[in-house]
Amino acid sequence: MKKNLYFEDVEIGDDIGPIKRSVTDEDVIEFVSVREKEITPSRFTSNEVANREGMPEAIVPGPMNIALMSQILTDWSDTVCLLKIDVVFRQTVPHNIDLTFSGIVTDKDETGDSTKLECDVVMENSDGVKLVIGTGVIALPNKP
Repeated sequence: MKKNLYFEDVEIGDDIGPIKRSVTDEDVIEFVSVREKEITPSRFTSNEVANREGMPEAIVPGPMNIALMSQILTDWSDTVCLLKIDVVFRQTVPHNIDLTFSGIVTDKDETGDSTKLECDVVMENSDGVKLVIGTGVIALPNKP
């Protein structure tokens, strides 16, 4: 169960996560099916097509990676409001591997004018290789 975090509870350097998970073939097909009524083989859904495009196996679509990176921030607390996320794809993300998502608070508006926090987020494989990195801006409410 997530606890409710408030702006006053968080300090620069606080860790977010980690969340461990893998993205299955079925997860990717479900994600792709939101946009496509009929799933056709692509580098996202077929190892064969991915091989023809020079990849060793099917990969997780970029927008799905962004959604997963956002989730490390939004799952931190029910009180989080995600305002912005920017990511950099350092490597492709294959299906069915162990992934670790984590973050750290890097800046906090101490002026009292807002309740925004800046955070670095990262997706790593089981060898610690950073596959996707990014920064997010979130807001937390003040304590009642």
